[in-house]
Formats: sequence, structure tokens, C-alpha cells
Amino acid sequence: MEAHPSSPAIPSCRKKKSEDTDTSFLADVRDHIDEFVNASMDDHKNCFKKTIQKMFGMSKAVAERSAGSQEVESSLPLKTTVATD
Repeated sequence: MEAHPSSPAIPSCRKKKSEDTDTSFLADVRDHIDEFVNASMDDHKNCFKKTIQKMFGMSKAVAERSAGSQEVESSLPLKTTVATD
């Protein structure tokens, strides 16, 4: 099976994602909401495009991987018995 080079990960649209492990979940959510609300329309459009491209890239990689694997289908003969009393 031929190995496909993985495409580089598309970074998150967030600009100031906190790397600090001491930051609480709620503080991180508040920062994310503030960033979303204060983003320009161009930022929203660019982020949406990146997200869609990432989704299609991931689905394409999964489709290529599953197309590359050969599946064997097996079947067993069906045997019918009739019970008589």
C-alpha cells in the first residue's frame, strides 16, 4: 500500500488561544466569544473558508484511505430447516 504524505494541519482561526494551563475553561470561552464578536466580516469569511477546506480535506483523506484498502466480502450459504411436530 502506498503511503500518502499528510497535509499540514490548518491552524485554528483563533488569534490569541491561551496556552496557559491555569486559564479556566470559562475564561477561555469568554475570550473566544469576545474574539468572535469583535472580528471583522473578512475574518469571519476567511475562517469559514479555512474550516470548509479543512473538512473537505479530512473527508478526502478518509475516502482515499478507505479506497486504498481492499475489503474481502465473504458469505456463508443459508441453510433452512423446517421443524415438524
